[in-house]
Amino acid sequence: MKIGMIGLGRMGANMVRRLMKDGHECVVHNRSQGPVEQMVSEGAIGSIDLNDFISRLETPRVIWMMVPAATVDAMIEKVSPFLERGDILIDGGNSYYKDDIQRSQDLAEKG
Repeated sequence: MKIGMIGLGRMGANMVRRLMKDGHECVVHNRSQGPVEQMVSEGAIGSIDLNDFISRLETPRVIWMMVPAATVDAMIEKVSPFLERGDILIDGGNSYYKDDIQRSQDLAEKG
């Protein structure tokens, strides 16, 4: 399975490593390129921006966000224009679960 990972801090980078170890292809994106380059050197597929990131994923896309809780809504705003029906967006950070329920409902209304 090809999985997209946004956010390559300690948790995101380690999750990419585990996913690749289990045979998954990982496309990675981060606000700074250093962590992307590190993950590419370990076998991930890098991206230079969100458009490039999305274009490297197959539909239906699986996008896993490992970003701080305070930035989840902003990241969803950036990613949602690229999403299509059937895509899966995972908030893997430490957000309050009721916030994610509302986000899920909001995204479902958009299709």
